[in-house]
Amino acid sequence: MSLTNIGIPGLIIILVVTLIIFGPKKLPEIGAAFGQTLSEFKKSANSLMNDEEPEKKTEASSEDKRDNPS
Repeated sequence: MSLTNIGIPGLIIILVVTLIIFGPKKLPEIGAAFGQTLSEFKKSANSLMNDEEPEKKTEASSEDKRDNPS
């Protein structure tokens, strides 16, 4: 059984269990914290991907300079 095969009944069971454990007052706070964490993770992942691209371009341009001295 993998995580992708949870389905609607499984999600309902997870929601009921979290409501029992944390209560209805804490659930929105937990959801907001989770959303904020996910947003920060996406931003940092995107910035890492954007930082790596210029390095590849500079390496290629420095190799071109070595091959074609002007």
